[in-house]
Amino acid sequence: MIPRNTQWLLRSLVVCFAAAGPASALDHVVFEHEGHRRQVDGRIVVEAKDGGLLLMARDGVLWTVPPEENISRTSDDEPFVPLTHQELAVRLLGELPPGFTSHQTVHYLVLHNSSRTYARWCGALFERLYMAFSNYWKRKGFALPEPEFPLVAVVFADRASYERFAQSELGQAAGSILGYYNLQTNRMTMCDLTGVSAATPGQRIRSAAWINEILSRPESLMMVATIVHEATHQIAYNRGMHARFGDCPLWFSEGLAVYFESPDLSSDKGWRGIGEVNHMRLARFAQYSRRRPGNSLATLISKDDRFRNSATAMDAYAEAWALTYFLIRKRSGDYLKYLTQISQKKPFVWDSPETRLNEFQAVFGDLEELDREFLRYMQRVR
Repeated sequence: MIPRNTQWLLRSLVVCFAAAGPASALDHVVFEHEGHRRQVDGRIVVEAKDGGLLLMARDGVLWTVPPEENISRTSDDEPFVPLTHQELAVRLLGELPPGFTSHQTVHYLVLHNSSRTYARWCGALFERLYMAFSNYWKRKGFALPEPEFPLVAVVFADRASYERFAQSELGQAAGSILGYYNLQTNRMTMCDLTGVSAATPGQRIRSAAWINEILSRPESLMMVATIVHEATHQIAYNRGMHARFGDCPLWFSEGLAVYFESPDLSSDKGWRGIGEVNHMRLARFAQYSRRRPGNSLATLISKDDRFRNSATAMDAYAEAWALTYFLIRKRSGDYLKYLTQISQKKPFVWDSPETRLNEFQAVFGDLEELDREFLRYMQRVR
């Protein structure tokens, strides 16, 4: 998700950016940000001809610096080295509200003011997803690099404090979104889904198994799926499947996240059913198919508009899942070829709808023929 305060920068800067060459030196950039002077040490990812910058900081945050806010830039021979888990924890705990502490796993840094039991449950859930994701694509023959930065999750103990924090990034949408991945900061933010950490003093979380029992109830499954969906985005962007601020079509990134979003909390491995039918999305797609226009596949592939419109978003997510399910099942080699192309997209280089369609058809063939095959296949899925 692109935070509200970054969307203006994207609209302002996209027309003038071109990819810069790799840099081994550490860059030191001083710029104005929200009325304050700020210095960030990092790596220039993109440099515009007019002096605008996309800067990767050592904590994994991407800073967009318009030319009029760029005060100075120097570099030295010190190599760019990401912050460690411990260094990142110190920095972020200084930025978060009082009462937060950290929990570290192999790949994740969970910052929380929820119970430690719930933070550990989150860390274990994310690690199971990470392992399942890795093994799945390894079996498919797609090599995934290790993430450059620790994967950060911020967990608030209650919904109210989460919404206050998230409002600066999501605006009014914070009240309707349980958790999100921020492309700029590279962090997930969420709240305790059990609600127990913020409940009356007499209640407390007893064990991870107890959390599993609560969150395995039918009314909780969609909440857990939402968090896993966002965690899948974070893994995909950090393991080379998409470039942050690159032109990855939303049908592809969202279809991939929906494909992985439903864990099995009764399993120690968590994801023994990867690639199985997502019955909620299938039911929605079946409903949509009865009124689906003939150009539905073309609009899904060529533009992101349907995902950004609340009136069409649920149908778009369902069709993205269905298309991903079909292509992985029936056109796996072509899907991996297309995935490789998408993974090589550069930040701030946007394709036209025509280019998107042409690139898709160059891999998968004629769109009308594919659409007929797609619909016939999905009619048989149960």
